[in-house]
Amino acid sequence: MPTKLQTLERLLRTHATLRPADLRRRHLPTSYLGRLVRAGRLVRHTRGVYAPADAEISPRHDWELACLRVPHGILCLTTALAFHEIGTQSPRAVWMAVDGKAWKPRVAYPPMRFVRFTGAALRQGVVIVPSGRANLRVTTVAKTVADCFKYRRKIGLDVAVEALREGWRTRRFTLPDLTKAARVCRVARIIQPYLEMLP
Repeated sequence: MPTKLQTLERLLRTHATLRPADLRRRHLPTSYLGRLVRAGRLVRHTRGVYAPADAEISPRHDWELACLRVPHGILCLTTALAFHEIGTQSPRAVWMAVDGKAWKPRVAYPPMRFVRFTGAALRQGVVIVPSGRANLRVTTVAKTVADCFKYRRKIGLDVAVEALREGWRTRRFTLPDLTKAARVCRVARIIQPYLEMLP
């Protein structure tokens, strides 16, 4: 039978991140996490999320941490644009939508900004993408463009227009998809003049 330390060593080799629950499931003391941090073997990324110190950091790392910390949140706005590789935005904070009636999550890391979605805006135009040990809930391209127009005062109208133009140019959404998303977000009239300028 492997010792507890050998079991933990195996976990470190096979998991991109570790959480206390991973140790509890294997009947390992969670105090091992603190010991490994002090020994330089683990890095504490945020409360309850650890990673091997020598692990290669994924470009999606902050998004995965955000979704682990706020499992029902939805990556949106400039974070969703970066996920879909649209536009030139490189957001410092992770933008996440949460239910309008939910408590605002308190997350120390990664830096996060929250917006509130309700009703159809929260349910429609969301895909789930497995990434590492997290499931990323992210808005589709059409929904992201519509959201950018809805929150243009927060992120800038230029960002929304760039997303619309590049998404259309690269055929990342259809006109019916965008029309549906714009209606859900109640920005159909706002988007219409910019649609008329598309080639």
